[in-house]
Amino acid sequence: MAMMNAIEISAYGGPEVLRLVQRPRPQPGEGEVLIRVSASGINRPDVLQRRGHYAPPPGASDLPGLEVAGVIESGDVEAMEAAGLRIGQRVCALLAGGGYAEYCVAPVGQVLPVPHGWSDVEAAGLPETFFTVWSNVFDRGRLQAGETLLVHGGASGIGVTAIQMARAMGAQVIVTVGSRDKASACLRLGAAHAILYREQDFVAEVKRHTQGRGADVILDMVAGPYVARDIECLADDGRLVIIAVQGGTDARFDAGQVLRRRLTITGSTLRPRPVAFKAAIARELRRHVWPLIERGAIRPVVHRVLPAAQAAQAHALMEADTHVGKIILDWTQAR
Repeated sequence: MAMMNAIEISAYGGPEVLRLVQRPRPQPGEGEVLIRVSASGINRPDVLQRRGHYAPPPGASDLPGLEVAGVIESGDVEAMEAAGLRIGQRVCALLAGGGYAEYCVAPVGQVLPVPHGWSDVEAAGLPETFFTVWSNVFDRGRLQAGETLLVHGGASGIGVTAIQMARAMGAQVIVTVGSRDKASACLRLGAAHAILYREQDFVAEVKRHTQGRGADVILDMVAGPYVARDIECLADDGRLVIIAVQGGTDARFDAGQVLRRRLTITGSTLRPRPVAFKAAIARELRRHVWPLIERGAIRPVVHRVLPAAQAAQAHALMEADTHVGKIILDWTQAR
């Protein structure tokens, strides 16, 4: 049986529970490809899974990791041909789990070619954030050119993707961040305004920057007490999209405002959605966003690259919350 290096969660807990182990190499099934992984992206859900708060969906690998880049080794040739993919092609892929490994399997519909000019390290930080932002900001939030998007956590992987994608689509972006360095980074990426949430009232600042109108769409990873404040700074007919609950699930707000100003509160999780749903997002990304990437309107933002064996250090860096953009594991150093 062919074996591979992988990072497993040995027990629920801190970053130290991540360990490098040998695992059997997975085999692709119908509609799947086997990818020889060059790099894996680190995401907040990986941290939650390590702590025991975000179990993989039924049938998914118990290994963490939701996005990778590498080369197609083998797979369902007919499905690949239908998707315009081939063995030996450099690709990136969205996974339900199993990305912290030298090899992984992915549904063909969730695999995309590495954008021209991007390295595997850069492409490994693409799928989770780009799928999430497209699905929530543009599908659920219906952001349009000329509108204003408020992004909480503007320096995160999701945040830097949302800034660039929304700006490329003709929207104005306002972000909240925790430091002046992060604010400067977001402004360089195209945000119109960066609000220091520890020093400034983001409700007042959003209203000031929009001449009292408010934001048309808000992408919120905090929830909890932020929901009431989000509603205060939404424009009439505005849309609040919640994608994480880092501030908790208890949210109390003035429901009267929702009625009077025709507000929409929505949200989603991506990981447990069916392959067909994610494949539809992949097609939209390839049609609308890949051209923007390949002409330089959207660029990679990689904070740090670590050898895969240093996954624990990568998680510690994620939890320190000082990074701007993506943290990546490099598997080429493990071979």
